[in-house]
Amino acid sequence: MKKAFIKQEIKSYSTVDEYLATFPSDKKQKLEELRRIIKEVIPDAKEVISYQMPAFKMKKVLVYFALHRHHIGFYPTNSGIEKFKAEFGGYKYSKGALQLPLDEPLPVSLIQKIVKFKAEEDSSA
Repeated sequence: MKKAFIKQEIKSYSTVDEYLATFPSDKKQKLEELRRIIKEVIPDAKEVISYQMPAFKMKKVLVYFALHRHHIGFYPTNSGIEKFKAEFGGYKYSKGALQLPLDEPLPVSLIQKIVKFKAEEDSSA
């Protein structure tokens, strides 16, 4: 017996503002805060949508972020995770992602350090 597949509509975004506009104000506020932190560290980086997520790019994409049900996924790729994983404390992480719970304040200093590292890594590449 063949299984029926349901075709799901995948949202497509062309700007970070368009992405952020799809969320309720409380979640959007948290995403805007993360965006602001990143922009303060790398003001010359270009905001792009990559893999349907907001991202910041210089020579290449430095970091991505995306909203999930209970957390914000912050994606500094493998090098950003490896360099700072000893500082993650109780945060869940994987090879290229760090989970930032929605019900906790953002770890501003940690985010700043990771973004600065990624920018330095990009400029020396």
